[in-house]
Amino acid sequence: MNKGFIDSKEFIGKDFVNSKLEFAEYEYCTFIRCNMSNMDLSNMSLAECEFEDCNLSNVQLNNTTLRDIKFTNCKLLGVQFDKCNPMLFSIDFDTCQLNLSSFYQMELKNTKFNDCLLREVDFVETDMTGLKFIKCDFEGALFENSILRKSDFRSSYNYSINPELNQIAKAKFSLPEIKGLLNQYEIEIE
Repeated sequence: MNKGFIDSKEFIGKDFVNSKLEFAEYEYCTFIRCNMSNMDLSNMSLAECEFEDCNLSNVQLNNTTLRDIKFTNCKLLGVQFDKCNPMLFSIDFDTCQLNLSSFYQMELKNTKFNDCLLREVDFVETDMTGLKFIKCDFEGALFENSILRKSDFRSSYNYSINPELNQIAKAKFSLPEIKGLLNQYEIEIE
């Protein structure tokens, strides 16, 4: 199937669950208040696109290229970003819900997370070197064999990170949330 090319187009208030999004390469497009939940965006390419107030929950991203994508106030529940094409992968999240999503074995060095819900997100074997997580909720998020060197968790909360199973050298944490580094010891901290 040949891919079309769509450039600099605005999609406002579209419900793509009922009317499918054209199989194409999208560049410099803006999606505002669109419903794309459960859509299959596999093998598509999106570059320098913005999503604002959109629902992309359970969207399928098998071999999808996401380059310089910005999500603002979006719902991205259960999205398996680890299925994306890793080449040129770069995305920013601002005030988004990413609960139950997966970044398994991904390199996220250029990703930004600002004021996001990251509950029960899979960060296993993920490289997050130098990331700054601003006001993010990590309740139930999985960190195992993850690279968190020089990452900044100071304004984030509800994380549980085992320092023995993750690389955390020079990572930044704040009180009282630093207790999330001691959960595996089952000690009581008051």
